[in-house]
Amino acid sequence: MNRIISKIIVITVITGLFSCQTGKEKFNEADYIKSVKEWQLKRFEGLKSETGWLNLVGLHWLKEGENPFGSNEANNIIFPENAPEFIGSISLYKNDLSITINDDVEVFINDSLLKEHDIYSDADENTTSFKMGTFRWYIIKRGERYGIRLRDLESPLVKQITEIPSFPIDSKWRVEAKFEKFATTKDIAIPNVLGEIEYEKCYGELKFSIDGNEYSLLPLGDGIEDGFFVIFGDGTSAEETYGAGRFLSVEKPNEDGITYIDFNKATNPPCAFTDFATCPLPPKDNILNVRILAGEKTGEHIGQH
Repeated sequence: MNRIISKIIVITVITGLFSCQTGKEKFNEADYIKSVKEWQLKRFEGLKSETGWLNLVGLHWLKEGENPFGSNEANNIIFPENAPEFIGSISLYKNDLSITINDDVEVFINDSLLKEHDIYSDADENTTSFKMGTFRWYIIKRGERYGIRLRDLESPLVKQITEIPSFPIDSKWRVEAKFEKFATTKDIAIPNVLGEIEYEKCYGELKFSIDGNEYSLLPLGDGIEDGFFVIFGDGTSAEETYGAGRFLSVEKPNEDGITYIDFNKATNPPCAFTDFATCPLPPKDNILNVRILAGEKTGEHIGQH
């Protein structure tokens, strides 16, 4: 599986999506609503954390060769005005990346104060991280392109967003689903907001019903260890909810292939909060012909990108 998609799955799992009962236990509505509210709080705290999506302030694509960067407009890559004028240069030569930091600037590279270093992107196991004052950055790889993903821990958006609008929690939208494994694994096309397409392995489909009507979703992941990751759109997309779809994690099925899809935990993708994310979009088979009145919605500063 593509490492970028894998990272999204890991982040989503960490936020506590897999806390629901399997359905065999006695279901308690009050306890369920409480658990979803607790999950919503953790989700919000995660967005506002150092590694959350609200502090992104830049996405700068690198050109082949030298890429001097800093706040001065003479640089190829221009950082926000509160950054030093000339920080250093990032070199890109045939997929090899390295950085040189100017003598009068202090940048921590992987927590060490260094002036030169090779760079590993987020497509590598040991992604190189950079710290300078309130700024944090690393290199992302999307297709054949490399870019600087820049954060500022004091980004105004962190304070501007005080809640994530959501539909009322309703256990109706926690639906039982059957995972039916394909005889042969399929490659499905996952487009992204950059206009690129990645092909991901799909091991089967999740089948479920809403109000007596049958639906299905193609999940990512094999469902063996961490469950599934789903990118979907529905009849609320571009109206009450984000137009480019939403994300959802589904706990791994039991031995009979039964699991639960909890649409109350459908989340806005990072692109709903910032112009500087590179989100995957729903595959064509995951556009549901039904209005899912559950999960996160758009609102002030959310979904206006």
